[in-house]
Amino acid sequence: MQDSLLAALQKEMASFAEPDGQAQSGRTAARLVPTRNPDISVIGDIRAGYRSDGERNVDLGVEEIELALKSVIDPYARADVYLSMASEDGEIKFELEEAFITTMSLPHTLQLKAGKFRNTVGKINLIHPHALPFVTMPAVYTNFLGDEGLNDQGVSLSWLVPNGSFYQELTFEITRGPDESPSFSTDDGNRLLYTGHLKNFWDLSENSTFELGLTGINGPNDLGLTSTLAGFDITYKWKPVRYNRYKSFTLQAETFFSFRSTDSGRINSMGLYALASYQLAERWMLLARYDHSDLPDDPDWNENGVSSTLGWLLTEFQKVEFGVRRSWGDKIETSYAGVVRVVFVIGTHGAHQY
Repeated sequence: MQDSLLAALQKEMASFAEPDGQAQSGRTAARLVPTRNPDISVIGDIRAGYRSDGERNVDLGVEEIELALKSVIDPYARADVYLSMASEDGEIKFELEEAFITTMSLPHTLQLKAGKFRNTVGKINLIHPHALPFVTMPAVYTNFLGDEGLNDQGVSLSWLVPNGSFYQELTFEITRGPDESPSFSTDDGNRLLYTGHLKNFWDLSENSTFELGLTGINGPNDLGLTSTLAGFDITYKWKPVRYNRYKSFTLQAETFFSFRSTDSGRINSMGLYALASYQLAERWMLLARYDHSDLPDDPDWNENGVSSTLGWLLTEFQKVEFGVRRSWGDKIETSYAGVVRVVFVIGTHGAHQY
């Protein structure tokens, strides 16, 4: 009897190793070999809004539909692809948002990424807009990096620094330069865009953390000369272990300094934002933000803004956000805007970066 049971067990274990997947069943077998089907998800961003300036004051429609495909290729790498269908001036346009391969087994805590990806800039550039806790981007991001942030093609090398005191990650990226950006441009020659970022993360207590990030970008601008962007970001988070489902608090700020070379000299400008977010209850978040930003080519032009977002997080697959904003500046008229945003997710969609 024991021999027959042992033989049956050996036969079942051997079936897990068959390359064509025959006789495999259950979750255990699926984990032993790379899956042939990627994780697929669709994320929808639907908005209704009002703004006091512009030709059209009231609008309603699909802001973006994102198709995400993710899969482990083999034990050494994984692939991520994001396709976007977005509304632009009333027209639906398709775009390859990201497509990159990431290594998973380099020595010395190194990781290499290659393809088209969101550059490691500041705190929020890596995060897709639908996952952000506010409905409008900070003015410093749109004025310095563009409406969609900095998204470029190239390679990224990150190193998890062996620091026993706190978490530290250093990232260096070389990319071709964006086609459209207020600060940088694709160069006709051999000049490239260089990005560096240092992330420092501390556990202050079992309930709170603090993060300090440093960013530097250098590359060609639209004049064929050089622009440099330097910045830092700070984030404090409080989330009590005992009530982590119901209460949390975040303070976050970023500042960027721009140094733009022109034929007549160097133009210096800056921008920043600061926000506070408080979790009112298990599914309700309230956020307030202040914006200030110059333009990279005009430090005398500035934009200021205050905004607030109330988020209703029904589940991890659906949220509704209500946002209001007031903007003003020395050379722009005061304007008001209100937005209702509905975000939904279907399929398998992983968590975004902390």
